[in-house]
Amino acid sequence: MSHNKAISEQSNNELKQQLSSHLDQLNKRWQQASEHFDYSGIWLSAGEAQFNFQDDHGPKFIPNPYLSQWVDPQFLSPSSRLYIEPGKVPVLFLHTPTDYWHAPAPIPREIEPRVEIRTFAHAEELLAACQQTIPSGQRTAHIGPVGAGGNGDESIRDNEIFGDLNPAALLNYLHFHRARKSEFEFSAMRSASDIGAQGHLAARQAFMGGGTEFDIHMSFLQASQQSEIDLPYGNIVAQNEHASVLHYQFQDRSRANPVKSLLIDAGGKFRGYASDITRTYTLDGSTHAEFSSLIELIEAHQTSLINSVRSGMTFADLHVQMHQQLAQVLVDANLVNGSAEAAFAAGCTEIFCPHGLGHLLGLQVHDVGGHLADENGNSAPPPAQYPTLRFTREIEVDQVFTIEPGLYFIPSLLADARSKNKLINWPVVERLRGYGGIRIEDNVRVLPVGVENFTRDAFARAAANA
Repeated sequence: MSHNKAISEQSNNELKQQLSSHLDQLNKRWQQASEHFDYSGIWLSAGEAQFNFQDDHGPKFIPNPYLSQWVDPQFLSPSSRLYIEPGKVPVLFLHTPTDYWHAPAPIPREIEPRVEIRTFAHAEELLAACQQTIPSGQRTAHIGPVGAGGNGDESIRDNEIFGDLNPAALLNYLHFHRARKSEFEFSAMRSASDIGAQGHLAARQAFMGGGTEFDIHMSFLQASQQSEIDLPYGNIVAQNEHASVLHYQFQDRSRANPVKSLLIDAGGKFRGYASDITRTYTLDGSTHAEFSSLIELIEAHQTSLINSVRSGMTFADLHVQMHQQLAQVLVDANLVNGSAEAAFAAGCTEIFCPHGLGHLLGLQVHDVGGHLADENGNSAPPPAQYPTLRFTREIEVDQVFTIEPGLYFIPSLLADARSKNKLINWPVVERLRGYGGIRIEDNVRVLPVGVENFTRDAFARAAANA
């Protein structure tokens, strides 16, 4: 499925209207931020290309996400900048170098007239034009990578030219409000979900057909029509015991023998916005019936958590609920002896699921602001018992986040628990540990009542169009 097909359900006029409204909302938010913190204007820098040590090559250029919120990142070259000034139309200083090594990016005319676009073939000319724009003696702020452009001591230079560099109070304000998405952002994330779902369906088919981790990875890329550099994050394609490594980073070229399970955590990206999807599979047949039943228990566990999401509760409370429910899953699967209450109190769930329930999602896979209690920068730290939880703040309408409970047979945690935890049913653990683990992850938008499940909806659309 092409990226164009991913948005075929929406008319161009609807997308244009959503983009215009999105830019108006952004402009209002940033102008309010300028006035609130007494800045005459705010600069957003795209950043600069980075190179590997002792090399003239480096990773793909990824612009400052705050600038990508205004402009599709495929249009943004290094050194580009946006200036936002209260009462005026924002100005994009777009670097469009004449370069016979690379194909030039098109001009993002879709953002006009909400944003004025000025193009510059040379970074030095762009910098000079920016300097002429800054009001003399006025207080400005600069949001972007430290040393975003030029030569020499760039951080000092940028601070002198563009004003206060990444002031903490302003960043906290922006991070907090970025969690609530616009209709345009929802559309982009639905398309990212469609792209990811297509890849997942092909990956499952490759797994069932006996493919290696590498085969499955390549099937995902082909079906989602993404290359490695298009992915929102590196695919996790883990068969058997590899699924017990939470961020397993390899793709084995040899076939697992015997094949038991697949955990695939892989997403799509559209206009800079990400989907983050995980599924777990096993093969059919009585040999794998026990693990298959465990997958069904985790599916039901996740569904219950999603049905519990409501505005006004904190995500930290939902995370605690996840552990309480997981204790019952462990009892139902005969992985622990005794009651769910006893298993929870003894910390059994932390042995089988050491990661957080989810995180904010958007322009970044782990989107910013998850630990902010308010726009003033007050913190909502994770509970001491669950320090890895990335999202703790109050759940609000129009937030988008992941719900990703898991259950894993992690050798180091099991080894540590063997002499300490008397409730674990070790014969069952030994039968299942070769499957590695299970994670089911969906991306949800909070509604006034319930949620919109981007992931399940995308799988349903993909199945209907198959």
